[in-house]
Amino acid sequence: MIDNDDSIYHRIFSHPEMVADLLQNFLEPDLLTELDLSQMRRMNTKFTAQTGQRRRGDVVWEIPTCTGSSVFLILILEFQSDIDEWMVLRLDVYVGLLYQQLVDERKLKPADGLPPVLPVVIYNGEPRWNAATSLRDLIRLPTDSPLWQYQPEMRYHVIDEGKYPDQDLKGRWSLTAIFFRIQHPVSPALVLDASRDLVVWFDKHPDGPPVKRLFRELLIVALERVKKQDPRPHVPVELEEIVIMLTRYIDKWEKDIEQRGILIGEKKGEQRTLLLLIQRRFGSTPEWVHARLGGATLEMLDMWTENILDATSLEAVFQERIRQ
Repeated sequence: MIDNDDSIYHRIFSHPEMVADLLQNFLEPDLLTELDLSQMRRMNTKFTAQTGQRRRGDVVWEIPTCTGSSVFLILILEFQSDIDEWMVLRLDVYVGLLYQQLVDERKLKPADGLPPVLPVVIYNGEPRWNAATSLRDLIRLPTDSPLWQYQPEMRYHVIDEGKYPDQDLKGRWSLTAIFFRIQHPVSPALVLDASRDLVVWFDKHPDGPPVKRLFRELLIVALERVKKQDPRPHVPVELEEIVIMLTRYIDKWEKDIEQRGILIGEKKGEQRTLLLLIQRRFGSTPEWVHARLGGATLEMLDMWTENILDATSLEAVFQERIRQ
């Protein structure tokens, strides 16, 4: 059984080594100079979503600094297909709740001060992320207003996986970068290329994080995305065997995808032609016509196109052949 994306992400980034790899490869280096990533600790947070349920995709890590203090990494794993335009406001609330929890549990006093936070959003959707990353961008005030001194200020860093070209990720030689490459495959060939690099990475890092099983699950999900037509061959247990299997089937899958693309193009062309003929013959088209065209096979479209020559009504176009 293959888990969905949020489960795999949550389990991948439950390993401190993976979080460290993410930060080292997708944050500005100067943000990390004082952080001891080898000593980070997962924090059990208590804040919840608006529904009252705890969000599985939001993770907090406490990271020691070289000066003996800590930075609290708020890692948001964002899987929604739509961009959350209020993300910065959500994070502002989270930070307040986190600070309140730290004050209560660690008995902080005003003289102790509050530790710094580092909010990071990992986004895996298709539209590129364009939401405001600063809370002040959402506050409607003139730039010269004296009220600015009283307004809250919040920022976050976003890692938009889909904006990185495959070659850019390949050049980073990072386990997280390979993870992103598998998550956003353009073709089976790129899945194969990423899986080969994955095997090499684990060969060179035998003491790396225990996530090979999770990467196998991720590869199966990626293959189902780029190869949607059954039957799909049985996926082996070992990563090395998966690469061998991919090498064997890759050419056939590429040809299948190309052929499906040609058929889809032909079908869309016939749909447009038939719709134009229907509109010229019968005027405006009701919604049910578009639904029938959208679910039709090429054979049905051919039959309906022939029917339109003799049909006396819109309904007659979609009957069995009028002319035998």
